[in-house]
Amino acid sequence: MKHLSIIVPVGNVILDTIVGTLGLFRMANAHLKRIGKVRENLFEIDLVGLSKEPVRYSNHFQVTPTKTIHEVKHTDLIIVSAISGNVEQELIKNLPFVDWIKKQRIENGAEIASLCKSAFILAETGLLNGKSCATHWTVHDDFKKRYPQVNLIPEKIISEDNGIYSSGGAYSFLNFVHYLIEKYYGRETAIWCSKVSEVDLDRSDQNQFIIFSGQKEHNDESIKKAQIFIEKHYEEKLNVEFLAKKFAISRRNFIRRFKKATFNTPLEYIQRVKVEAAKKSIESSTLNINQVMYNVGYNDEKAFRKTFKKYTGLSPLEYRRKYNREMAFS
Repeated sequence: MKHLSIIVPVGNVILDTIVGTLGLFRMANAHLKRIGKVRENLFEIDLVGLSKEPVRYSNHFQVTPTKTIHEVKHTDLIIVSAISGNVEQELIKNLPFVDWIKKQRIENGAEIASLCKSAFILAETGLLNGKSCATHWTVHDDFKKRYPQVNLIPEKIISEDNGIYSSGGAYSFLNFVHYLIEKYYGRETAIWCSKVSEVDLDRSDQNQFIIFSGQKEHNDESIKKAQIFIEKHYEEKLNVEFLAKKFAISRRNFIRRFKKATFNTPLEYIQRVKVEAAKKSIESSTLNINQVMYNVGYNDEKAFRKTFKKYTGLSPLEYRRKYNREMAFS
């Protein structure tokens, strides 16, 4: 029998990532026994905390750990439940988990999975250095700044790199847990759990959910002014040469400084601002796709469709069918 440790963090937590993960793994255990593949549970499951005292969340709910990090000497899989709120403050509260997770990985070969913003806890171990990682799109910029040695893959909700897993944000953890169930229990059990829980089994990206708001928490005032200019004039034909000249910076230096400050090249930033404007128009208006395209400064339909899909994972028409209210309820 393998051992699964579901971390019970202190502080602000997305409680459902504890309850949902526990429920789905119990479901997988029960199914595997029911169809006669095993006689006992594949995983023994513990809710692992810093103590056995109940942890209260939002003054409404509490979770009582079944074991502490000091009692679990060997585990095969650690799932770090999702923290929320101010990441810096939550990290401080949960630092004791960091050394324990690192020890379990190095000494016992445990596989580790982080949910949502708990990627920050996993990254604090150093085990992600040089590896790929996914986390919630709202903290991508902060994550890049804090952990430059980690290869953040912002579009994905599932990342796997040599036994270290991470997932995108919020309730995408349900897709991710099904992914882990498939790995450990097999495709048949994963499909069964997916059907019973009515969760899409194979969704792997979060592009369509990202709301782009350019990173402005930096000290390069010229670049900040350039960002604001782009956001106000996105419907115009903007290019790097024009922007560099307008803000009196050489082209090469402008590109270097822009990427350092925003984590995007100037061209990527322009594209993302245009696509965000197009998304809002598609969601809320009855304009046809070509009208939306012209309004955000594109004249080439093929280029617009390609860029839109690059940042959303959907074509403009697919996006309309999914997110425009009139289309959704027609």
